[in-house]
Amino acid sequence: MYKYLVHTISVILTSFYFFPFETIFLPGVNTKMILAGIGLLILGKRLAQRRNAGINKDFFVLSLLALSISLISLLTMTINNTPDASFLTYFVSMWVWMGGAYTVVQWLDTAYGYVNARLVCNQLIAVCVIQCLIAWTKDVYPPLQAWVDSFVGGEAFMGNTKEGRLSGIGAALDVAGLRFSAVVVMIGYILSKAEELSHKQIVTYLISFLIIAVIGNMMSRTTTVGVGLALVYWIYSTNLLSLKQNIKNQKLWFWLGGVLCVVIPVFIYLYFTNDIFYKNIRFGFEGFFSLWETGKWQTSSNDILLNYMIVFPDNWVTWLIGDGYAANPADKTLSFFDPYYTGPVYHGYYMGTDIGYLRYIFYFGLIGTFVFSLFMWRSAWACIHRFKDYKMMFLMILLVNYIGWFKVSTDIFLVFAIFLVLSKENDGQTDNILENE
Repeated sequence: MYKYLVHTISVILTSFYFFPFETIFLPGVNTKMILAGIGLLILGKRLAQRRNAGINKDFFVLSLLALSISLISLLTMTINNTPDASFLTYFVSMWVWMGGAYTVVQWLDTAYGYVNARLVCNQLIAVCVIQCLIAWTKDVYPPLQAWVDSFVGGEAFMGNTKEGRLSGIGAALDVAGLRFSAVVVMIGYILSKAEELSHKQIVTYLISFLIIAVIGNMMSRTTTVGVGLALVYWIYSTNLLSLKQNIKNQKLWFWLGGVLCVVIPVFIYLYFTNDIFYKNIRFGFEGFFSLWETGKWQTSSNDILLNYMIVFPDNWVTWLIGDGYAANPADKTLSFFDPYYTGPVYHGYYMGTDIGYLRYIFYFGLIGTFVFSLFMWRSAWACIHRFKDYKMMFLMILLVNYIGWFKVSTDIFLVFAIFLVLSKENDGQTDNILENE
């Protein structure tokens, strides 16, 4: 009984970090912020007990880069005379994510007696699977939706979404899709080493992969990015195309084929008999259905993206430091007081584009976009340096972020953050981020 209680609390706390949400009792304060506050108290106590603790080089460099992002935001806001402060506090956001991650890792270390990269991966996988199951259950069982609405406040990925899309608790839209993609990549990497896993573990990971791949796509089709990368890595790592697989490599494909033989008939049955499943599966895999039925890959969101949202700056100043157009009194479509980066004009996006890279360029130019990209790369590099055996996993997660920016302007630093507060080489300690190496 105690073991299941520990598992439950661990998953809940990890979900509070990975998919933060606001409550109606504390509007404006989400679960990530609460965890960060607790982390600050824990850190203060540990630093007081270990006076020789210094600041890790990785943490120092990342803090400088995050501070640079905030300063560039301040500079472009001042030069362009624009009111949007979306990235002005990114330095603080980075510390909040690290604080929340620190609390989760400290709990895991206390609860399990150890914490390493595999345990963190397992926690994130469990959180995403449960979020997907909650999202599906909410859609077919209204009382659960009513119960969630009774305490979840806010909007979109920090709370409820009103778009009629599947959503978990704090998990919705493209923000959830990128986080699902990162976790699916983790599963893909772990399963590429199937020879080190038991049959039970392989089946568990495969079922988790399929749940996130299917229901995750129903919630956000951005999940396809991670699914695609995981499949490509499986093919590469197992030498599938070269037909030079050994028995260990065949183990993964054997179990995947077995699981699909069970799952596919169930999907086909639900597709033809369950209207809710039919609607959601058609939405989640719209491109694949279009390709099968018309011979062309086509989705409504891609059509909008390609036909209406590719808008480039028309002058070199905007390319360098962003656009001060919102402050121009001659502009009759956008007033100075309208939100600049995520405002209601142009269907909610400045210049009518939801493409991440373009939104960054219009916000703080190529200079800010480059520094932001460098920050994400440095986060991944720090994780690779810390956990060399997981190099390909972190590279794929970084690729998820860079590919995701072609669709949406959000980052997945929180994925790296929870590994950055782990100690080097998975030795079970949890405070390496705060110590000199």
